Amino acid sequence: MSETIVYLNGRFIPETEAHISLYDMAVVLGATVTEMTRTFHHQPFRLDDHIDRLYKSLRYIGVDVGLPPSDLTEATLRVVKHNAGCTHKEDELGIVHFVTGGEFHEYVGSAGRAARVQPTVCVHTFPIPFHYFAEKLRHGAHVVTPTVRHIPAQCIDPKMKCRSRMHYFLAERQARLVDPDALCLMLDLDGNVTETSGSNFLIVERGTIVSPPRHLILPGISRATVVDLAAQLKIPFEERLIRLHDVANADEALSTTTPYCLCPVTRINGMPIGNGKPGQVFHRLSDAWSEHVGVDIVRQIVSGAERTRRAHTTLETGN
Repeated sequence: MSETIVYLNGRFIPETEAHISLYDMAVVLGATVTEMTRTFHHQPFRLDDHIDRLYKSLRYIGVDVGLPPSDLTEATLRVVKHNAGCTHKEDELGIVHFVTGGEFHEYVGSAGRAARVQPTVCVHTFPIPFHYFAEKLRHGAHVVTPTVRHIPAQCIDPKMKCRSRMHYFLAERQARLVDPDALCLMLDLDGNVTETSGSNFLIVERGTIVSPPRHLILPGISRATVVDLAAQLKIPFEERLIRLHDVANADEALSTTTPYCLCPVTRINGMPIGNGKPGQVFHRLSDAWSEHVGVDIVRQIVSGAERTRRAHTTLETGN
């Protein structure tokens, strides 16, 4: 089986040879915009939407990669095709795009080194770790609200997906002191619900899916899929401010993100949401999503987790 490859600054190279400079703005400033796509049957899902959002983020920060979206798409498909051949046929790939501003000239100048003036552009993949998500999909996730607040939209527009995420790091550490498996559900400065560190958050009230307003959150591609599926299933969808009181009294809650698509959220700060079990709206949406992509998503993730468990057991026992 051949080695996985990475697209880095116009070249396709083995993953083991992929490196960025210590002086890159990703390291010095945390200045990186990013996207993550996943595959179904080793084919990217809504790749065009992710590439489009990446280029909108680049325009927002004023970085020109000198590469049209069609060329980046072509490079992505080449990386995916090659790396899928290095992956178990039942696994799926997470596809990561990231772009930085290149090397930070002032910082590099003080070190007396030549500087890259072009942005750093990278595409790489990894097998989606299904074992991280299986129990949450079967029984529901627990969200915990940390004291760390979401960065206000007045500082950074949340429609840009970036890796300047120290607030996420701190929020996750707080949440996991309460529950090592918890998701951190962040509030804004006014106490309104926003999103978790890696997913959009939705509640269900009397059959209607309710989302925080888009000016408070990253409008996720997976969230957009929920909007589309809800319309097909004739499930009402609306946006409005959500408070913790609303979550505590919701019939259901949902988390939606690229790796696992859709997950029931059954507890908040230790309290059950609804009856504390995955609800009807979750099951309807999950079934519709599975039908849309031709994969039983929950079964795929649970089976993948079991496959990982068996592999670890074999390594430990030597059998």
